[in-house]
Amino acid sequence: MRPFQYIAILFVVLLGIITYLYFRGIIGFVWLPVFCVLYVTLLYFGVTQIQWNFYISSYNKGNNKHFIALTFDDGPNTETSAILDVLRQEQVKAAFFCIGKHIEQDQALVLRMYDEGHVVGNHSYYHSSGFDWMSSKRMLAEIEKCNSLIRKITGRQPHMFRPPYGITNPNLSRAVKRSGMASIGWSLRSFDTVARDGEQLKNRIINKLSGGDIILLHDSVPLTREILTDLIRQARKKGFTFVRIDQLLDVPAYA
Repeated sequence: MRPFQYIAILFVVLLGIITYLYFRGIIGFVWLPVFCVLYVTLLYFGVTQIQWNFYISSYNKGNNKHFIALTFDDGPNTETSAILDVLRQEQVKAAFFCIGKHIEQDQALVLRMYDEGHVVGNHSYYHSSGFDWMSSKRMLAEIEKCNSLIRKITGRQPHMFRPPYGITNPNLSRAVKRSGMASIGWSLRSFDTVARDGEQLKNRIINKLSGGDIILLHDSVPLTREILTDLIRQARKKGFTFVRIDQLLDVPAYA
């Protein structure tokens, strides 16, 4: 069973105990809503914190203290080509978790990712805000549609899937299990999509770096492209080696 299932069982048991104590006059009514609020709060963090592995077991960090991996979400996008130029110059292999509708608009860029030795992963087809409310059947259909596009372009079946927004729930767990794919999270979130200062963004990442980190970036952000060269070079000065995520995790990139 997943952690959320154990928590649900524990909740029912504790709720029964609290209700019994309330009707016996041992505790006040306030304990009932307080306990329910605490439970809902726990579920919220279970949904939003992919590193908890609450609903689905994800790969969030590697074990090698010297290796780190770059990952880019939401491509192919406005900064993808320039980011690929930087990666080629710095001889770094990354992972790009691509959105299906974006793939259709720029298939050549996806082929370039693959041809230059980067991992092409699945980030759903639409990446819509309603994805997390879908049935597992509809989620699976999106995942498979994106896989089909990547397979058509690269000739390879992706094995790595990153949930949109990093949100997980029981429906997604079922969909990913049926797809046969591996859920990929991260250990260092850059928050580059909301950053306003490149130096602050770069320093925040560098100061938090630790061995085995999977760094979450976005190839839709100009600031990310601007700091990428310095980020790579400063990380190397700290003794880290950039490797592909499949090498970091010892998980196949393609089926």
